[in-house]
Amino acid sequence: MQVDLRSDTVTRPTPGMREAMMAAPLGDDVYADDPSVNALQDKIADLLGFEGALFMPTGTQSNLCAILAHCQRGDEYIVGQMAHCYRWEGGGAAVFGSVQPQPLNHQSDGTLLLEEIEAAIKPDDAHYARTRLLALENTIGGKLLPMSYVQQAAELARSKGLALHLDGARLFNAAVAQAALSGTVVFAEARRIAQCFDSVSVCFSKGLGAPAGSALCGSRELLARAHRIRKMAGGGMRQSGLLAAAASYALDHQVARLAQDHALARHLAAGLSGIAGLVVEPPQSNMVFVDLVGPAKARAAELLPFIASRGVVASGLYRLRFVTHLDVDAAGVAHALSVMREFFAT
Repeated sequence: MQVDLRSDTVTRPTPGMREAMMAAPLGDDVYADDPSVNALQDKIADLLGFEGALFMPTGTQSNLCAILAHCQRGDEYIVGQMAHCYRWEGGGAAVFGSVQPQPLNHQSDGTLLLEEIEAAIKPDDAHYARTRLLALENTIGGKLLPMSYVQQAAELARSKGLALHLDGARLFNAAVAQAALSGTVVFAEARRIAQCFDSVSVCFSKGLGAPAGSALCGSRELLARAHRIRKMAGGGMRQSGLLAAAASYALDHQVARLAQDHALARHLAAGLSGIAGLVVEPPQSNMVFVDLVGPAKARAAELLPFIASRGVVASGLYRLRFVTHLDVDAAGVAHALSVMREFFAT
């Protein structure tokens, strides 16, 4: 059995999604006449309550276009040290836009302290970069940002004249987790989160299972700037309705099922917690983070090759991470637990 727990980016399109892709009406999106792209943009903008949306090849490009649309050369955005748009996207805003990041440390729940955000805002003085934007991520490292915190951060940013951008690569994971806590509707929670921000990037290629694609949602004015940047960044695709149709299918059919991924992550975490030498962070969505402690830590380098030899792959980029997704079922989780127990029993 092969079980890929590296990321929720490894999913393959379902048969229904493939059918939707093949049936998609196509045009040329550079001329803005691909009907499937236009339909997706209208759909996601309407779902999240924005004037419009712009389809992008990747979440990285979506975040880049957002930051550069909000900021000019010599401006600055405040962001978390572990935020994807700061740490994992090649420094694009600084490299391509001369926009300076001001990273802050995360708290254990993934938030940035409000007082540290306020202290990081630069005075209006020629010695400083101009602070223009606060960028948050939800989920962040699989953690749901508390809604009360998001609202407080938005209120603070707006009181200081800052725009707000959400890296919502896993926005619907956040919405599913939030809906489970509040007993409300997932799409309503996604909209409630999104409406705290001036722009939101949403990925379709992670838990939603599309092969590629992201959307940047915002005002018409912001999107006009982002559209120009997308063109410069090489993101103007032609018959991209094939990908847009996959994303639309995902929104229609594969949002509510994210709760299954969250449940499997909890099951995996519970099983791993019973293994001596592992400290498991209780998952809030579909990511399980694990630290090796004591004698087990000395064997860390052996772990990933061992489990891979038995058909289980995971990520060890900065911590041991297991991610449940569309292509992982209960049998796959059981196999992963069996292999992990085998390793630590030897």
